[in-house]
Parts: sequence; structure tokens; C-alpha cells
Amino acid sequence: MSYFQEAKAHFVASHQNPINQALHHLTNALAIAAIVYLFYDWRITLVCLVLTQIFALGGHAFFEKNEPAFVKYPGITILASLSWSFEHWFGLRQLWHYFRHKASA
Repeated sequence: MSYFQEAKAHFVASHQNPINQALHHLTNALAIAAIVYLFYDWRITLVCLVLTQIFALGGHAFFEKNEPAFVKYPGITILASLSWSFEHWFGLRQLWHYFRHKASA
């Protein structure tokens, strides 16, 4: 298993609470917005980056009750997190499966 795959597996294992997952999808969207707004207004970029940390760390402190995956795999966890969000369509895929399962039940 590659280092990236190990980091991603650790990331997924560290994010089991649905609320924490939603917060992390939001932080990834804010991180992308921060990059986009860097070209328009650095203050909005700064606000987005601060919010990413508040939501991510808050999700671990209040809902997951564990330390962020970034502690064990610094740096690469950012890519693992973005990859995870893209694979799950930033949470929309999970909602789709939830409502599809509920409709068939």
C-alpha cells in the first residue's frame, strides 16, 4: 500500500460520524473557494481558511472525539481529504444513497 493510500485509509477511519463528514465536505469546499478568491480578495480567502479549521477541528472535538488525521499524516492528508470529498461528490452521494434507500424501504 502506498503512503497516500495509507493516509487516505487513516483519514476515512478517522471520519465515521456523519456530522463530522458533512463538516469536512464543507471545509473542502471552503478550501477550494479560498483558492479561487485568492485572485479576487485575499480577505475572503483568509476567512475561508479560518472557517475550514474551525469546522474541521470542531468536528473532531465535538462529534468524532478523536484527533485529526493530519496529526499522523501531515500534509498528505489534505490531498486525501480532497480526494475523499470528490469521490463522494462533497456529500451529495451520501445523501443520494440515504434518500434512495429510504424511498425503497
